[in-house]
Amino acid sequence: MNEERCITVEGTEVWLQGQGNEVILMLHGWPDTLALWEGTVAALQHRATCARLTLPGFETGPAATRLDDMCLLLRQIVDRISPNQAVTLMLHDWGCLFGYEFALRHPERVTRVVAVDVGDHNSAALQRSWGATEKLSVMGYQVWLALAWKLGGPLGTRMTRAMARWLRCPTDPSSITCKMNYPYAMQWFGAAGGFKGALPVNLPMPLLFVYGERKPFMFHSVRWLEAVAAKTGSAVQGLPCGHWVMISRPEAFQVHVRSWLWGEP
Repeated sequence: MNEERCITVEGTEVWLQGQGNEVILMLHGWPDTLALWEGTVAALQHRATCARLTLPGFETGPAATRLDDMCLLLRQIVDRISPNQAVTLMLHDWGCLFGYEFALRHPERVTRVVAVDVGDHNSAALQRSWGATEKLSVMGYQVWLALAWKLGGPLGTRMTRAMARWLRCPTDPSSITCKMNYPYAMQWFGAAGGFKGALPVNLPMPLLFVYGERKPFMFHSVRWLEAVAAKTGSAVQGLPCGHWVMISRPEAFQVHVRSWLWGEP
């Protein structure tokens, strides 16, 4: 293993590990931390420098981070860890939403994107793809988590951990707190300005989209998936698992990522 090193950018710790000129910036989602990517870093560090952070507010920092502020922070991080060339983004869950927005606002700083399980989150096509049952399910768990964030404290954390168990989240429950729910409060209550200003997910750079096939509903539309698959240089890959693809099917995920990035088996 290559030695891990840490830098601090605007109060956020960024951990770097690996070698090579390519820099891969990894962003997690709910209810995770930078630890989500440990296996992925081990599989990629021989060819790239892998950079990880825990999203602001998930452990320490502000109660919620505005979308504009998150994009500004990501720009500062990218400029620090790779000042002379664009980076590859690797994204999961809410990390997809924040990462997509950064890539759309600063396409000159992103060369390609690997995204996991969340696609066109704000499209009409996705909304149409959900029936009444799917819409109620999405609203139910997300509003629960948004309320847990608003309540805060031990009760909010108990609510959050209960939902994580119900969703079969593989994250260590002891690391989960209600602080990690603020993106749901942004989505449903408009906290920190919400996400109404988020751009449509139509990335100008190549995209590898990997998703779990065994879920009660998808976080992408078929129309968007087909558009990604048809784009030169981009690809899609479904795997027989749930939402946490890199945990449930680590070897398959790593093989597809290495193949797409570098043509490695």
